[in-house]
Amino acid sequence: MVMNSITNLVATKTATNERAIIRVVIATGISSVVTQLLLIREFLAQFQGNEFVIALILFNWLILGGMGTLLARLVTRRGKTPSVAKLAWLSFLLIAISPLMILAIRILRDIFFIHGTSVGFYPTFAYSFFTIMPFGLLLGFLLPYSLFVLRVDNKDYPGTFVYMADNLGDVAGGAIFSFTLVHLVSPMQAVFFANLLLLFFAWRLFPSEKRFRPAVLAGTMMSLLALIAGIFLEKPSLVPMKGKLVHYRESRYGRITVVQDQEQYTLFNDGSPTFSTQNVSMAEQAIHYPLAQIENPKNILLISAVGGMLAELAKHQPESIDYLELDPEMTTVEFHYGLLKNIPNLNVIHQDGRAWLNQTLKTYDAIIVNLPEPETFQINRFYTDRFFALAKDRLKPDGIFSFSMEGYDNYLGEPQRRKLSVLYTTVKEYFNHVLLLPGETIYFLCSAKPLSVDIPQKLIEKGISTYYISGFYYGNVTTERITQLNDLMDTSSPKNSDLNPNLMRIMFSQWFAKFSTSPITFVSALVLLLAIYMTRITREEFVLFSTGAMTMGCEILVIFAFQIFFGYIYLQIGLIVTVFLAGLLPGAWLGDKWSSRGRQILLSTDILLIAMLGIFLLMVYLVGDGLPVIFFLLFGFIVSLACGCQFPVALFLRGGDNPAATRVFSADLIGAACGTLLTSVVLIPYLGIIWATICLIGLKTISLLLVGTANETM
Repeated sequence: MVMNSITNLVATKTATNERAIIRVVIATGISSVVTQLLLIREFLAQFQGNEFVIALILFNWLILGGMGTLLARLVTRRGKTPSVAKLAWLSFLLIAISPLMILAIRILRDIFFIHGTSVGFYPTFAYSFFTIMPFGLLLGFLLPYSLFVLRVDNKDYPGTFVYMADNLGDVAGGAIFSFTLVHLVSPMQAVFFANLLLLFFAWRLFPSEKRFRPAVLAGTMMSLLALIAGIFLEKPSLVPMKGKLVHYRESRYGRITVVQDQEQYTLFNDGSPTFSTQNVSMAEQAIHYPLAQIENPKNILLISAVGGMLAELAKHQPESIDYLELDPEMTTVEFHYGLLKNIPNLNVIHQDGRAWLNQTLKTYDAIIVNLPEPETFQINRFYTDRFFALAKDRLKPDGIFSFSMEGYDNYLGEPQRRKLSVLYTTVKEYFNHVLLLPGETIYFLCSAKPLSVDIPQKLIEKGISTYYISGFYYGNVTTERITQLNDLMDTSSPKNSDLNPNLMRIMFSQWFAKFSTSPITFVSALVLLLAIYMTRITREEFVLFSTGAMTMGCEILVIFAFQIFFGYIYLQIGLIVTVFLAGLLPGAWLGDKWSSRGRQILLSTDILLIAMLGIFLLMVYLVGDGLPVIFFLLFGFIVSLACGCQFPVALFLRGGDNPAATRVFSADLIGAACGTLLTSVVLIPYLGIIWATICLIGLKTISLLLVGTANETM
């Protein structure tokens, strides 16, 4: 009877420990996903980020997680017994690192790189790798270590349960961030709230004995102080090296800051200067170059703007001005600091420019696009054949469409000439007359009617006074330079389209050329390491490797598709990540239930994944930007469901012990990391979304063949 009592007591204590550890795993998942999403947004803001920056962060996050998982194997190899107290301490450390990491990214950026300069591929890769390394390694270590702790008291504890608990936390973290934190709080406040649950459960992990109380107090205080310090250092960490930070706001679409330097105010969006109170020449050129071509412009559409532009626009006395800006916070700041003037007949519309042209029936005398060069797929969508067709449809018969690109002083470099030629070829298909005006900024004027190059004379005839154009146009924009620039355009250049972004390929190559580097070295090294890794893994591990690669490849496809078709990834990145995590939990549950059917389940899920990619390929090709958002989210959920189903099956086939668990965890993470980088850096930029999808289908077909040709005992 005494023996039964002891057995019951041990069983009760074991069950209590299991529940406590699983709670920590779930809370760690919440904390890690919120932190991951904040990191992506932080790097987008600090590095004027594009989709390639997102891919680098995800790659480093996953590869560091895989390395941390492999490090956990040392625990079992060296015979060290995992303990609940050590798990609690590691959780406290993870909490403390979160705010410190984000602060380090902000502060060290201007120490390692010259303030205000752009940063190339390799420096961005190295900087992101080393700044997130402590958090990434520790996070990757914690998941298998939690399983090892659970198996101290119950050696047969299923690894799938830990995987499912982690997925539950990941989904919860993604949902909390996407639907609550991103709308209500700043990044450091989000870190604080996301870690409170983990702080509480880590504190509860410590045994109740008196000897543990100092450790509990020290760990709790260390973590809490780090979280609170992050909140207090939020704004000071964003203070510029020059000027005074007078406004800071995290909107749904990006980070907005306003810096005052003497009498000048400059608005920065995600680290890039977009507005200034002293932008007279640019404002005059952007407005008067196109509007000088129209006798009496009545209805004007302005997609984004620069400082002083509305004041110049008012000189033409239009009857209606539709000013499109996606972010309401942006326009509030523009008018508050006098970057834009509130003029008569102005309608401010907070909507994506391309979406507005898709839905409106209104026609315009002029459509003026004021956007930066297409360094991201979000901006590239305003320089494709689809957008130019929309612009033409919304113009009156004699209307004019204008946009601009980076210019040159005396010599037009070959990459810039290729870029301009692609745009010229694309837009010429929709407008009979296309005129390029040279200068520090090159302006494209597009219309169905002939265009005049004598813009100062046109403005004099209309009674409009200017400062820059009247004083400097004839000296800078000579007939000889105009003719030379227009003659340099290569009319045989390929068109730029949504699914075949030739312009982005040039921009991507130009990014590397700007820093005298190439992605070939990095990709070659990655392929070599992959080849070595492939010789050391089993078929089951390759299945998970290919599944991880395909899952993250699909996530990257959806991220890029969102940029192309909807144009607001900064807001939706949390939702996309959450959806790609949401299917893992029910998938893991089904996989655990059907694990005894091993080979058959792997075959079925591989076929499902290939089928889903085939559907994605057809729908994107046939429907394009007519696809609803729900299609991409449903696609992500089904893909993650199938991938989640494979994990417990592969773990079961590998035996399910501690070494098998770490190898399976790491295969999934390493595959996901490789899929992220290869899809974003090689497949999509150089092949386009269609061929990138075909390549992912090919990868999963190899996995299918390996499983199909394996013996029945696999």
